[in-house]
Order: sequence, then C-alpha cells, then structure tokens
Amino acid sequence: MEIFAVFLVYAGLIVAFPAAVSVIKPLRFIGIRTRLRALAIFGAALAGIVAGMLLPARETRVPLIATHLDQLLPAYQFHEMHSVRVAAPPQQCYAAIRAVGPEEIALFQTLTWIRRFGKRGHDSIINAPEHRPLLDTALRNGFLLLAEEPGREIVVGFVMAGRSEWGHIDTSINGFKSLHNRYSARVAMNFRVEPAGPGACRIVTETRIEAMSPPASRAFAAYWRVIYPGSALIRRMWLRAIRRRAEAPPLRT
Repeated sequence: MEIFAVFLVYAGLIVAFPAAVSVIKPLRFIGIRTRLRALAIFGAALAGIVAGMLLPARETRVPLIATHLDQLLPAYQFHEMHSVRVAAPPQQCYAAIRAVGPEEIALFQTLTWIRRFGKRGHDSIINAPEHRPLLDTALRNGFLLLAEEPGREIVVGFVMAGRSEWGHIDTSINGFKSLHNRYSARVAMNFRVEPAGPGACRIVTETRIEAMSPPASRAFAAYWRVIYPGSALIRRMWLRAIRRRAEAPPLRT
C-alpha cells in the first residue's frame, strides 16, 4: 500500500509538470494539443497526488520481539528496510557503521542540500559536517541513542511533533518510550549486523515511524510519501559506504 501511495504521488508530479506547461503553450509533441486537454490532465494529476497523500496507512505489529528495534517500536504505520551483504566479520562491520561519514555516502550531500532547500543552518543529520561519523552528528543534534549492543545493533530515534506541540512534549529517552501526545510520532532507525556465513555479515537498516493518532498518521503520510524515494536512496548509499569501509584492507604502518 505504501509503495502504491508513493507511486501515485510521483506519477502525479511527473504528469502535472508538462500539463501545467501545456496550459500556457500546448506541448503537441507529447499529445497535448489544446489548453483544455492540458487542464484536464493537470486536474487528473493533482487528483492522483492528493489520493496518494491521503491513502490511509495500515498499522503493522511485529509478531515476535527479536531485536532492540522490535522492543522499542513493535507497532508502526510507516517503514522502510534495506540490507547489504559484507565480506567482513561482525566487529569490523559494526565499526564501519559507527565510523562512516557523510562524504563517503554517494549523493548524500546533494540530497540533503535539496531537503534543506540549500540553507546551511546548524549541524544536523541533513547538514552534516564532513570527516565526522554521521551517527555521531545525529546523536549530537536531536537524535537519541535508544539502544546499543556493540557488534550487533544500534538504534537511534527522535520524537516528531508539530510546532504548537513541541514545548509540551518530553523529547528524552523516557519521553520517547512513554509518548502519548496524539499530534506526535515516534521515529526510530537501526543498523544491525547478522551473520551470513564464514567471514561475512548482512547489515540491515530499518526505519519505523509510529504516529500516535489517526490525525498524526494522515499528516505524516503526506510528508513521508514525498520524501520516501530520497530517503530510500540515502539508506542504500549509506549501506554501500559501510560495506566499502568494512571491506577495505587495513592500512599498513
């Protein structure tokens, strides 16, 4: 359902652009011969975007608690998961997770520049200084270290809320775990290392978002379905950077 909703939003955006141009001057070479037809196509594209943003998000609940992420966020409405196989032992993989900086992640700086509309601002995960571990930057700027089992799993997260609610919400770890404000959401992301045969591991990163009420879920759905492709690309590139670092031969001294 989530992928279908994202598809509706982006299909609508792709179709809406040439239709909007054709309202001014019909693009006959793509079959839009009149302004009236352009308006009809533009309206259909907008309807698709709105439908994609408004599709209800189903709640998922894990059947078995197997990870720290499962303990912290066993129920959620929004989710993404990516993995990569790495030819390195667990401790080496985990050290790479902890050490990778933004400059090692392909397209990271470009995508986060777009996300923040080109503004610099203070250091954050979307304005990360180079040559500093990205997870360290996140934890220094709003993210919480929710759980860590060295060599196996690390979970970070934060509380998301509207501006009007922000001063009334406890954003500490205890506040994250006991959150009940209906206009807020809990966001958690992990990296975990799983054995994958002799001298190899599978590194998994999973992001879960639990909206605390239907209104919060509807509000977050529109945001999530716009950012999802960029978010998924960053996660994949992040895993590739971890793999490169983990598999790199040790420096000789």
